[in-house]
Amino acid sequence: QVQLAESGGGLVQAGGSLRLSCAASGRSRSRYAMGWFRQAPGKEREFVAAVSWTGRNTYYAESVKGRFTISSDNAKNSVYLQMNSLKPEDTAVYYCAADNDLTRYSDYEAYDYWGQGTQVTVSS
Repeated sequence: QVQLAESGGGLVQAGGSLRLSCAASGRSRSRYAMGWFRQAPGKEREFVAAVSWTGRNTYYAESVKGRFTISSDNAKNSVYLQMNSLKPEDTAVYYCAADNDLTRYSDYEAYDYWGQGTQVTVSS
């Protein structure tokens, strides 16, 4: 079992930045691929970014490519999402998730463990 806890959400103006953190506890997450997803009110949960357990491979949704950066620190059992140039349409609850591999990195149903989420609100 892996427990995940997100932090770092908040209210920011358009064009601003936030850094989300996801801390893992329980079984070491170092062998898990990690993903970030988000869900806005009335919308389905959507893929944002993913990173392999080695940290060498990263994947992004087209909507965030060039603005968001995912990274991991296995020594700290943590994954991060640096979000720059935020837009009002980035407003959502952001979730981190863990999976055994990245075969279906953009499919939320492929992930085994989920955090409770952290709210990100971008004002215009």
